[in-house]
Amino acid sequence: MEAAGATTGERSDPQSEITGITITVKFSGRSIPVTISPDATIGDLKSLLQPLTNVLPRGQKLISKGKLLVDATTLRASAVTGGAKVMLMASQGLHQGDGPILKEAQSVPRRVDNANRMVNEKTQVRVDKNRLERWKVTGVVALSECNLKAIPDEVWACGPSARVLDLSNNSVRDVPAQVGRLSSIQKLFLNANAIMDETINWEALTSLKYLTVLSVNQNHLTTLPSALGALTSLKQLHVANNKLTSLPIEIGLLTHLEVMKVNNNRISTIPTCIGNCISLIEVDLSSNLLSELPETFGNLHDLKALYLGNNGLKSVPSTLFKMCLQLSTLDLHNTQVTMDLLRQFEGWESFDQRRLLKHQKQLDFRVVGSAEFDEGADKN
Repeated sequence: MEAAGATTGERSDPQSEITGITITVKFSGRSIPVTISPDATIGDLKSLLQPLTNVLPRGQKLISKGKLLVDATTLRASAVTGGAKVMLMASQGLHQGDGPILKEAQSVPRRVDNANRMVNEKTQVRVDKNRLERWKVTGVVALSECNLKAIPDEVWACGPSARVLDLSNNSVRDVPAQVGRLSSIQKLFLNANAIMDETINWEALTSLKYLTVLSVNQNHLTTLPSALGALTSLKQLHVANNKLTSLPIEIGLLTHLEVMKVNNNRISTIPTCIGNCISLIEVDLSSNLLSELPETFGNLHDLKALYLGNNGLKSVPSTLFKMCLQLSTLDLHNTQVTMDLLRQFEGWESFDQRRLLKHQKQLDFRVVGSAEFDEGADKN
């Protein structure tokens, strides 16, 4: 199968039948030109449409001249020729990226006082000296669900006393340079706010050398900067439910990273340097636009849980079961990976034994489950 950018098909030229034909796919009011070999299958066409439409191949229904096209049939056999128009219908629930494409970050509804008025409409809460003193003594600055639109100045007054800052579930937009004053901060929670690429001061944030947990789930981020690699103490990175399209290659510098959750984004490729994150134990890449994973995943010898559901994957790295000898949880729901394929990989039997052992322990603790492998891989 050959694929290229949109070009003008010339049906009168026999050579075009060899190199490729251009068809137009109609989807959600858009006209998407696709160049493909006439001998490619409908399944191949669906794979090409995956990154263009954010719809998983199994969620696509292609219709030409009122006829539903079958995956195993070629375009030529389906009478789909150059210049043809094909309609794409998407099954509900099989869009990739689950939330960030259709859902914006949400904050918790504001509380209403006895007079039925909105409280905390001001961008900052009133300075409370007792509260500030308490923050300095405990090292914990807890401001989640406070209806904030900006980070109060008194937070920065904590300076090196602060170890944990939780600003989750607010409407905070800006993370200013002052965050660098919290030089001893270890855990930073910024979930469910209104943070965008241009409103977060990454230079200041990445100067926090003791930071071990960074959580910015459910915001409006489209990219992570190369400066992220400076957070060499980081053990947990949570960036789910954003609009990321890629991960920086500098992520390979995070050799102490144990948990990485970047699910529900628009990531289409994972850099090979992910194999340098040798401390990773849990990785969640579900609900993205991935069609393959780098073989360097085999370098993650401590990996125990890998979540890949709701992607366009047709396979997994061949070294996964052979090299990742701690792996016991593998989620492949809503992918095109089959059980027959998994059984062919070296190390599958050992993985299956570990999975069963984990399941048995869950049964011992009365956790309901199934002993049969049911982690999303198709059985046919």
